[in-house]
Amino acid sequence: MNTQIFPDPIETIETPEPIAEREFADAKAAVDALCTIYERNTAFLRDAFEKIHHGQTPAVRYRAYYPEIGIVTSSYARVDSRLAYGHMSDPGHYKTSITRPDLFRTYLEDQLNLIVRNHGVPITISESSVPIPVHFSFLEDTHVESSAADGLARPLRDVFDVPDLSVIDDHIANGTHEVPIGEAQPLAPFTAPRIDYSLHRLSHYTATSPHHFQNYVLFTNYQFYIDEFCEHARDLMAKGGGGYASFVEPGNVITKAGEKAAGTASVRMPQMPAYHLVKPGHGGITMVNIGVGPSNAKTITDHVAVLRSHAWLMLGHCAGLRNSQALGDYVLAHAYVREDHVLDDDLPVWVPLPALAEVQVALQEAVAEVTGLAGYDLKRIMRTGTVATIDNRNWELRDQLGPVKRLSQSRAIALDMESATIAANGFRFRVPYGTLLCVSDKPLHGELKLPGMASEFYKRQVSQHLTIGLQALEKLAEMPPERLHSRKLRSFSETAFQ
Repeated sequence: MNTQIFPDPIETIETPEPIAEREFADAKAAVDALCTIYERNTAFLRDAFEKIHHGQTPAVRYRAYYPEIGIVTSSYARVDSRLAYGHMSDPGHYKTSITRPDLFRTYLEDQLNLIVRNHGVPITISESSVPIPVHFSFLEDTHVESSAADGLARPLRDVFDVPDLSVIDDHIANGTHEVPIGEAQPLAPFTAPRIDYSLHRLSHYTATSPHHFQNYVLFTNYQFYIDEFCEHARDLMAKGGGGYASFVEPGNVITKAGEKAAGTASVRMPQMPAYHLVKPGHGGITMVNIGVGPSNAKTITDHVAVLRSHAWLMLGHCAGLRNSQALGDYVLAHAYVREDHVLDDDLPVWVPLPALAEVQVALQEAVAEVTGLAGYDLKRIMRTGTVATIDNRNWELRDQLGPVKRLSQSRAIALDMESATIAANGFRFRVPYGTLLCVSDKPLHGELKLPGMASEFYKRQVSQHLTIGLQALEKLAEMPPERLHSRKLRSFSETAFQ
């Protein structure tokens, strides 16, 4: 019989020397202070892990804390009523824990500058009471041997804080967070542990570092679009960039404008590979192949949302539901029927998803410019209407009476498996969203693509569709972010951070 001896619990906690809180009137200096705290505290955890890995028996528990932003307002501010964010609606104490201030520097400086401008109050930087899980102290490109934790004399959770899923949630973004009496109101939609969780997931799912993600995102459900995007991006790089600085592929393979690719491509393609046309300040375009289905669509947007994108669009194929549609026609979604069900617990189905004027106009203008059609003639190839998203890819094999009746009553003109999920998560996370689909079959009318037809269809249509999507995002990128982030996406009581 084997007898396992459990070590005595560790009662002593070792932490870095406390850093006194400081007040700042300058956003850049405040973010510098956040970086100092974060870099020191994560290094403390990494150093402790390294010592134990090399044979030292831990006699203490190691703990370090995330940095924190705190702001106190004592009066109602008179702010520009056109702004959707950048201000607190009521006087009080507001705070949020912060991770990766290096990655989020531009975002943080923008948010803090708006708050200082609107409220005229100082920014307080300090250490929070939220421990940094040791897993999140290692950046996404750090390699830790799988045997490292196994070699510890004690369980990892005895010596370090680990991710606590009981506090990693979306209550703030969902509008269900209840602040206990006497505690500060949330300043941002995500806490530091929630952001860290998603940053590590993004690396896993897309095989690219979160650092490469851009503020304007295209999601697609077909590899054809990715192939076309890569060809377009490589051509841009060969010709000097065309305004983009580099192109990044899975494995963090980087091709700089006018240079050859550097890096090692992924041995295996990740579940949802991401590709990035990079501009300074994350002002470029990211494209992700999410594969098929609403579960994938929710998963990737759950994680991309923490990067606080300025817009995301869905480009993909759909089933055309009207006899007047033809294969290759476009569908610009202005409403969604949500039969995907993956977000029912987070965003009730009775919540409407409004069309966002800036996104709709950009997409329509891009279709007109790329196709050469305008006005009434544009209706020949594009319909604006309701898109239904369903969680059963083979819905047409079931009794059609119920689904077809619901689709008709909803005035739906197209059906797919991802668009409503991406739009719903855009609404939920306050990320401007839009959908432009291409009709690839008409199952209700017996129009399915034959093999030869399919090849010709994809060759002809994908290039044009992608060009439209890219042009629409470039139009959106020309707008000031405070104009693009719509007040339609904000609830009664919102965080000051976008």
